Amino acid sequence: MFGKLTWADVPLHEPIIAITLAAIVLGGVAVLAAITYFRKWTVLWTDWITTVDHKRIGIMYVLVAIVMLLRGFADAIMMRAQLALAGPGHSGFLPPHHYDQIFTAHGVIMIFFVATPFIVGLMNIVVPLQIGARDMAFPFLNAFSFWIFVVGVVLVMLSLGVGEFAQTGWVAYPPLSDLEFSPGVGVDYYIWALQASGLGTLLTGVNLFVTILRMRAPGMSLMKMPIFTWTVFVTCVIIVAAFPILTIALGALALDRYLGFHFYTNELGGNPTMYVNLVWAWGHPEVYILVLPSFGIFSEVTATFARKKLFGYKSMVGATLAIGILSFLVWLHHFFTMGSGANVNSFFGIMTMIIAIPTGVKIFTWLFTMYRGRVEFTTPILWTLAFLVTFTIGGMTGVLLAIPGADFLLHNSLFLVAHFHNTIIAGALFGYFAGFNYWFPKVFGFKLNERLGKYSFWCWIIGFYLAFMPLYMLGFMGMTRRLNHYDDPTWTPYLQVALVGAVFILAGIGFLVAQVFVGILDRRQNLDLTGDPWNGRTLEWATSSPPPFYNFAVTPLANSIDAFHEAKKRGLPPPPRSYEPIHMPRSTGVPFIVNVFILLLCFALIWHIWWLAGVSFIATIATLIIRSYDDDTDYYVPAEEVERIENARLGVSKNQEDLEHEYANA
Repeated sequence: MFGKLTWADVPLHEPIIAITLAAIVLGGVAVLAAITYFRKWTVLWTDWITTVDHKRIGIMYVLVAIVMLLRGFADAIMMRAQLALAGPGHSGFLPPHHYDQIFTAHGVIMIFFVATPFIVGLMNIVVPLQIGARDMAFPFLNAFSFWIFVVGVVLVMLSLGVGEFAQTGWVAYPPLSDLEFSPGVGVDYYIWALQASGLGTLLTGVNLFVTILRMRAPGMSLMKMPIFTWTVFVTCVIIVAAFPILTIALGALALDRYLGFHFYTNELGGNPTMYVNLVWAWGHPEVYILVLPSFGIFSEVTATFARKKLFGYKSMVGATLAIGILSFLVWLHHFFTMGSGANVNSFFGIMTMIIAIPTGVKIFTWLFTMYRGRVEFTTPILWTLAFLVTFTIGGMTGVLLAIPGADFLLHNSLFLVAHFHNTIIAGALFGYFAGFNYWFPKVFGFKLNERLGKYSFWCWIIGFYLAFMPLYMLGFMGMTRRLNHYDDPTWTPYLQVALVGAVFILAGIGFLVAQVFVGILDRRQNLDLTGDPWNGRTLEWATSSPPPFYNFAVTPLANSIDAFHEAKKRGLPPPPRSYEPIHMPRSTGVPFIVNVFILLLCFALIWHIWWLAGVSFIATIATLIIRSYDDDTDYYVPAEEVERIENARLGVSKNQEDLEHEYANA
């Protein structure tokens, strides 16, 4: 009845897992008790679980990303501690099978469940506000995308206490991920978690792509869009082109494991290298899915806090488009050593060097924007400056690895691990933290604590260099990746320094969480953003902080790149004498309910509980069919309600004639 699932699959005999599970259960009980005590179940259901508001969905994405950052970093610090202890004559504290699960889970969580939801959350929040839209093009699909992503999150977390996770590394290369060499359920958890989260990302990419094309404010041509919206637009094109490749690659792996197909075997016509090509044909564009929106964030932050227009808008757009195209032409540099031949390796090596050119254009653009500007060293600009230095180092090491001859020596070493973290942490995560601090006042109406934000920044930057610079040296010394112990005593001091760096990063994460809590407790600070440099240049600042659920009572006009900045110089227009009813989508619980059934379906497929899989599949289809007959999916906000909200929001203390007179004089 329960397929392969037995009580023996709950690993309570392993102390680390047992303690972790106990902490998770106690924490969950405490959260549920708090919700019950404060009577927030109704609010939780009506305002969050059933919402289709792009801002609330974006907030939930970011919240999940921060929670998963804690989980993913817990894996990272255990790996660093294991390698610092597991020198000659010592085995460390993690058994090999547990270390391999942590090793795989860390990569999967950080890419799919931290970086991706963090930036998708910021894209969800900001893009409709920047282009003057009231919501996404497909609000129902947006909610569905979030909840199917959560299915992937739950499956990864569930593998901690029911069964196991994959022991294959985060890209799960066959034949190691085939049924013969991974007979447990770890790879199945991997497949279905990534399929669910990947589908959510793909649908979000489609949604944002259509939103940007079809819902821009009057006057906003493509070449008048903010740079962040441009980077999101190109990112969505990459998502739509790249994520189906991952879906196909994992689908073929699932067919190999479940039905005995031979796509990736060495017999009956299969070929494991096909999986490697497919995964990296998705994987390198994925790097730019994570990094390009960060580039957009740095552009917004630099222009705002240098108090200047962005230098070289057209060159920045051109560089973004060039990176989007070239990102699909470099995937083979991930396996120069696989034997593709000198001609193929040379082509991909050259393309990898060429893609550094538009990236360099962007770096000079940010530097020239700051040049002779009045740069204010806020937390977002500190993250930007750290990115400029750190990402440049990562880029230079990437150009080194683009040389096939050098890559043959360094490919499987810790040098590659250091390079990857150098680019993803500096290029993506630093940008997300900058955007998180920059747009937090827009989303919630108050600033985060600046002092704690700077503490977090300095802990992160010190920890980063201590954690990853020694890995470059270890790579040159010959230490390979994927080790859980080693016999060379000269490596130990470097690994111990890397552990110290990880502890600093842990402190940085702690300060980030404290920054949020202190900001909430002291949210009376800096509530008035008028005249503040945070009150940036683009349209998202043309509405209140936080915005009302309909974003804009009157659709703004965008006749320039920095539309709001130009409007401020002229004097902001007074509110209209009368408002029109606003057409808005209605909240619905269907996306949540459907994805509960999809979660049960995935769990049943992992454990071969076929009756549950059948019931869940039928329930999913039936729920969607019932939803298709629901005509009550939107409504109009009455003009009187809009006027009441706007008057309260604006805090109008002057009559209409006075406001119009001030605007005319301006």
